[in-house]
Amino acid sequence: MFKKILIANRGEIALRVIRSCREMGISTVAVYSTADKDSLHVRFADEAVCIGPPASGSSYLSIPNLIAAAEITNADAIHPGYGFLSENAEFSRVCEEYGIKFIGASPKMIGKMGDKATAKATMQEAGVPTVPGSDGLLDSIEQGLKIADEIGYPVILKATAGGGGKGMRIVQGKSGFKKAWDDARRESGASFGNDALYLEKFVEEPRHIEIQIVGDQRGRACHLSERDCSIQRRHQKLLEETPSPFMTDELRQKMGQAAIKGAEAIGYEGAGTIEFLVDKHRNFYFMEMNTRIQVEHPITEEVTSFDLIKEQIKVAAGIELSGKNYYPMLHAIECRINAEDPANGFRPSPGRITNLHMPGGHGVRIDSHIYAGYSIPPNYDSMIAKVIVSGQTRLEAITRMKRALSEFVIEGIKTTIPFHIKLMDDPQFQEGNFTTAFMNTFDLSDIKEYEII
Repeated sequence: MFKKILIANRGEIALRVIRSCREMGISTVAVYSTADKDSLHVRFADEAVCIGPPASGSSYLSIPNLIAAAEITNADAIHPGYGFLSENAEFSRVCEEYGIKFIGASPKMIGKMGDKATAKATMQEAGVPTVPGSDGLLDSIEQGLKIADEIGYPVILKATAGGGGKGMRIVQGKSGFKKAWDDARRESGASFGNDALYLEKFVEEPRHIEIQIVGDQRGRACHLSERDCSIQRRHQKLLEETPSPFMTDELRQKMGQAAIKGAEAIGYEGAGTIEFLVDKHRNFYFMEMNTRIQVEHPITEEVTSFDLIKEQIKVAAGIELSGKNYYPMLHAIECRINAEDPANGFRPSPGRITNLHMPGGHGVRIDSHIYAGYSIPPNYDSMIAKVIVSGQTRLEAITRMKRALSEFVIEGIKTTIPFHIKLMDDPQFQEGNFTTAFMNTFDLSDIKEYEII
C-alpha cells in the first residue's frame, strides 16, 4: 500500500481524497495555487506545496510543477481527482517515467478512451451498442453530408477532443449542415487545439445514463449500477440520481454487462464510467468513457455502501477486485451547488461567503470545501458544494433534498440553491418524466421566490 499520496487537484474532491487516505493510514500532500492558499484541502492535508499562480495552466495543469511537488515530498502516488489532468495521457506517462503511481488509467487506456472517435471504434469491436454514424473521423464535409443522408436527419456533429458541449452541433436538415460544420470546427479548434469531427445520428428524447465500473490490474471489472445524469444545462450536469427512474431490472442488467464487456475488452484499471444515451424505447448506445472518478460518485457510494476512492487506491496498489456487482439498496440524489445566479442566466458569482449554515440530519451528506469567510476565486469551476441525500424511496429522497436545501444558507454570494428547490417542486421531475432537453423549457422567471430569506 502507498505511504504518501499527492492530490493533484483542489477544492471538494481534494478534501474527499484526503478523508479516505486518512482512514487508510496514508499520508497526504495537498497542492495549491496562490488563489487557493486558504482552501480547506490545504489545511487538512499532512503537507501542502504551492505550485504556482492562480491561472490553471501555471499551477494545476503544470505537469513539471506537480512532479516536482511529488518528488520533494517523497510521494509514491498521485491522485488526480476529476477535471484538470485526470484524463491526460501525458501526465499518466510522466508519472510512470518518474516511478510515481498514477491513481487512474494508464496512458494507453486514456489514449484509447480520451479520443471519442477511437473510443467508439473500440467499443464497437467489444460488441457494445453504439449510435449509428461515421466510422471514425470525417475527412470532409462531403463525407459528412453523404453519411447524414444515409442514416437520416437529425444528426449531431461532435468534436473528437470535445467535452462540456463544446464543438457539438445538432443538424436538423441538409440546408444547415455547412454552417454547423464550420461552427463546430471553429469552436473545437479554439477550445481544444483540434478541429477534427465525427458524426452520429441524433438520439431524440434521450436520457443520459452512466454505469459506474471498477477494473483491477488482472483485467477483471465489476459495475456499481447506474446514475441518471439527464438534468443538464448546456451539456453541464446539474443533478444526478440513482437508481434512474427510467430504468428497469432488465435494462440495468443489459447495460451493466455491456459496461463490463467494454471495460474488460481494454483491460481497464481503476474507477471509470461508461456513459450511454438511452432513447424513449430504452435502446441504449455508448456515448463516451470517463477514465476517472466522477463528480457524482457520492450517490453511488450512498446506495451501495461502497467507498469508491478507497477502491481506486486499492486497485492502484494491486489489490484484486471481489468481482461482485453492486446494486442500489436506497435511492440517492445529488444537487450540485454552484456559485452562480440562476435568476440571471446562471451568471458566475464569485466572492466572499459572509455567513454559512450547512444542513444535516439522517440521510444527508455535504461534500464541500467552503466555510464562513472563505473567498471563492473566479479562476476555477463554480461548483462549491454537493448536497447528497438518500432515502428508502425516490419520493423520500426528493422530500429530504428539499428539506436539506431549505436549511442550506450561504450568504455573500448567489448560488443555485433556489433553482434546486424549485426543481424538487416540479411535477415532471417528481414523476421522473424528463430527458436531457428538460432544462430547455424549465421556467426560471419566478426563481427569486425560492431564495432562502
